[in-house]
Amino acid sequence: MPKARIVVVEDEPAIRRGVADALRLSGYDVTETADGQTGLREAAAAGVDLVLLDIMLPKVDGLSVLAELRRANPTRPVILLTARGSEDDRVRGLKMGADDYVVKPFSAKELIARVEAILRRTMKPVPEVRRLCVGTGAIDLQRRELRWGDGSRAELSELEAGLLKYLVSNRDRAVSREELLSRVWCIATAGLETRAVDMHVARLRAKLRDPLGGDDQPDAIVTVRAHGYMAGPALVAAEVAKV
Repeated sequence: MPKARIVVVEDEPAIRRGVADALRLSGYDVTETADGQTGLREAAAAGVDLVLLDIMLPKVDGLSVLAELRRANPTRPVILLTARGSEDDRVRGLKMGADDYVVKPFSAKELIARVEAILRRTMKPVPEVRRLCVGTGAIDLQRRELRWGDGSRAELSELEAGLLKYLVSNRDRAVSREELLSRVWCIATAGLETRAVDMHVARLRAKLRDPLGGDDQPDAIVTVRAHGYMAGPALVAAEVAKV
């Protein structure tokens, strides 16, 4: 399962580095930013699981970032990082939709405990898909192997197997390219322009064409215009591990 991705928006370098280091040591994938303008862009990006947000920020203050983030991502968890004397700001932040707050100075132990508590509540476990069926073919995702009904076989790369697993695990919705880059490629996506996802999908579609299926077989991966990609009806989970 991919590591939880956390964005830290904090303008004081020592605090930001300390928070980011503590989170990384606890196994999280961390993006750091020092102002509200960049922070909003990073916090609203696809694939972010939690935002740690300072209230006093340059360019755009933290409560304004929170308000914009709530409009774009109503359910994204946010923990406010606040000064001890800013009770009114804390109350206002909670009323605006923040999930929790931590008062400076705080210990790394307290912060990690609050992060873990919120992620336990908000991150739903995803069943591990192990085997798939597509036409006459059977896909073993652990072996990264595709076997067709005529006896032919093909190997899948680690990224191709991860892409199939993620799409099938989220088959009730279109998954954006940014989310796939974040969750499957495990890279930050803010400001990134790449055709990597499209190229991998094109190659994977070619591999998933059933040699016994004829010319009119449906795509295993469906393009949803302006949204991203979905697992097609031809791609079916055959074995799912219990969570």
